[in-house]
Amino acid sequence: MNAKNSVKNPDASLPSTPYYLLDEAAIVANMQIIARLCELSGAKALLALKCFATWGVFDVMQPYLHGTTSSSLNEVRLGYETFGNNADVNSKDKKETHAYSVAYSADEIPEVLSYADKIIFNSISQLNAFKDQAAAQGVPVGLRLNPKTSNSSFIIADPARPFSRLGEHDRDKIAAVLDDITGVMIHNNCENDSFEAFSESLADIEARFGDILEQLEWVSLGGGIHFIAPDYPLEKLAERLKGFSETYGVQVYLEPGEASIHGAGSLVTTVLDTMHNEKNLAVVDASIEAHMLDLLIYRESAPINAINEEAINILPVNTDKSADMSDNTIIYGRSCLAGDIFGEYELPSTLKVGDKIAFGNAAGYTMVKKNWFNGVNMPAIIIRRLDGSIDIQREFDYQDYKASLS
Repeated sequence: MNAKNSVKNPDASLPSTPYYLLDEAAIVANMQIIARLCELSGAKALLALKCFATWGVFDVMQPYLHGTTSSSLNEVRLGYETFGNNADVNSKDKKETHAYSVAYSADEIPEVLSYADKIIFNSISQLNAFKDQAAAQGVPVGLRLNPKTSNSSFIIADPARPFSRLGEHDRDKIAAVLDDITGVMIHNNCENDSFEAFSESLADIEARFGDILEQLEWVSLGGGIHFIAPDYPLEKLAERLKGFSETYGVQVYLEPGEASIHGAGSLVTTVLDTMHNEKNLAVVDASIEAHMLDLLIYRESAPINAINEEAINILPVNTDKSADMSDNTIIYGRSCLAGDIFGEYELPSTLKVGDKIAFGNAAGYTMVKKNWFNGVNMPAIIIRRLDGSIDIQREFDYQDYKASLS
């Protein structure tokens, strides 16, 4: 499925910056790792739309994944409409649609149920409010379980943070509603690249909720497991998941978001101005707040993939206060926010007006959060297809900006 203004041309030139550039070959490389994990473990993998929802590349993801999981009515509908979820129920191409929301409003439930293969409620109160409607539609029901432990180094993303609203933790209360649910969702990882940490966390969940797990049909272990890293022990993870599934007699689901598209997206920008204020400064035609908001939220810098198409993989500078950093370059976005900073870098040469800079890791939790702050031009969405052709999937203009407001 392509946008109405999509242009596919093997010889097409790239549009003016800024633009997001997605590489289907890199996505497929991640997909193959996910498929291998599912093959070895028996788990099923669902794309987490909260992380990545650019449906222009779903065609190359569908063969490797079992469906989508969502966090809102709009996401569950998008997954249903664009990921093969609306195929005939008996078709081998039929994908699953898992619906979840921190809180549903009553008027959303009928439409959510029309798209969902499973619906997961965040709380027992929401379960009690809407379980009868789900039962009437024949949609299996799940509940989010919060083990009150996590593998997250960011408090803002920690589902087990103090006073968390994300899921139920009281095992007695959960046990009391087992007749109303067929499974649970447990999401307590965030960019966790340690198999040992994951396994220990799962063991803790088993120790506290094992008798509950035995009475379920399925368990979703969420996302945030960085198993696509080159040195990650994939076979150990598969063995652990398979053992978990066999011990409790459940179908295991994973919800890879970042793992699906890691390293597959860039934000390509142009230097508009250079200055000097004790350090070299450069301003590009994009904005960290508008176009890579997640990095601003987590106070991280954007890695540089290339300058003027030369792949140099420059990482942000190590801010060693004993070192002379006067030659470093701080790259700013063009919005009025003083802290609109992509990062501080040690560059091989001084940036000039007109230089092209491609920032990496610009797919996950980036495109889904883009916004019109300051009315800064919205990056186009460009896809490099598997055959090397360039697909201009979507461009934005003033009318899009105007329509986003009222």
